Amino acid sequence: MGEPVRRRTGWLVSAVAALAVTAGAVSFAVADGDGGPKDLKVPAAESADAGFARDMSVHHQQAVEMAYIVRDATDDVEVRRLAYDIAQTQANQRGMMLGWLDLWELPKVSEKGPMAWMGMGDMPAGEDGALMPGMATDTQLAQLRKAHGRSAEVMFLRLMIAHHKGGVHMAQGCVERCEVGAERRLARGMVAAQRSEIDLMTGMLKERGAEPPAP
Repeated sequence: MGEPVRRRTGWLVSAVAALAVTAGAVSFAVADGDGGPKDLKVPAAESADAGFARDMSVHHQQAVEMAYIVRDATDDVEVRRLAYDIAQTQANQRGMMLGWLDLWELPKVSEKGPMAWMGMGDMPAGEDGALMPGMATDTQLAQLRKAHGRSAEVMFLRLMIAHHKGGVHMAQGCVERCEVGAERRLARGMVAAQRSEIDLMTGMLKERGAEPPAP
């Protein structure tokens, strides 16, 4: 692995470690009420807070799935490390959001469609299993499972860039709409971390002679 790759990978590990520390602080904030009265407020079932926790949990679960698929499909150290970091970070965040829903005694499935909390509840039903912006389709996931080596790396990076862009859109929606301070802080962290990973993955694609997905 060349020096630029080692520097980028080392930076990513440090960033993910910092995010994990932040995630722990967020969990404590919810439990301890740190951040003011809004952190103690129980949101309504169809609020932005509840909607973001539900939808992003589903969104994250697919990212975790794709990350583990590519870890088994390539020997490339950089891609495997990135996949591991994404899987661990997003699984941890997903557990936090589902834990909040339990703490608030709110359902994990809404009667309304995905993204209703962002005013997008009337959007067409997701194509081929892609329930929300950026999510891969069932067909794309099946293709990723069959791919190996460089082909799997490129496919994963392209799918995950699109996935992160959708995630950033959702997290920014929470930053603007959520009322629970700890959840807004988590969403801000997601925006920053996923934008950084988009830049990293775009560079990794170029190193492999591939272009990122269209905006």
